[in-house]
Amino acid sequence: MSRETEIAGYEDRVRASFAKQGLMSTLGATLVSVAPGLVEIALSPTPAVAQQHGFVHAGAVSAIADTAAGYAALSLMPPDRGVLTTEFKINLVAPAVGDRILARGRVVKAGRTLTLAQTEVFAESGGQQKLIALLTATLMALEGRQGISD
Repeated sequence: MSRETEIAGYEDRVRASFAKQGLMSTLGATLVSVAPGLVEIALSPTPAVAQQHGFVHAGAVSAIADTAAGYAALSLMPPDRGVLTTEFKINLVAPAVGDRILARGRVVKAGRTLTLAQTEVFAESGGQQKLIALLTATLMALEGRQGISD
């Protein structure tokens, strides 16, 4: 079976799974784009996701960054697999302030069991993007567990 055949239907899988995520809904995050090994998630800053200084909370930034990495990894996995993050590290390099926060996750190295991905998070304002965070994640492909491939 070719890699292309294995990942057929990846976009529908990613979009259906994202729609089930309560946290993304609670944060008001949206799935912007899905391509093999690349996922973008956007978040509009609101008081509900702000910290005490008015910046988007690091927890919200981390959540969309982790989710973008995870779905980028899932997009390259066979349809009978699910994905779970096993670890991530995030560097917050600037305050999360702007018109929109965009997390762009991409696969660095896809493996049968473990996948390495990175997410760059940008604050968009006035048509400009500023890097505000960089996440590196290791994600695990799960199989043979009921409900995991959903």
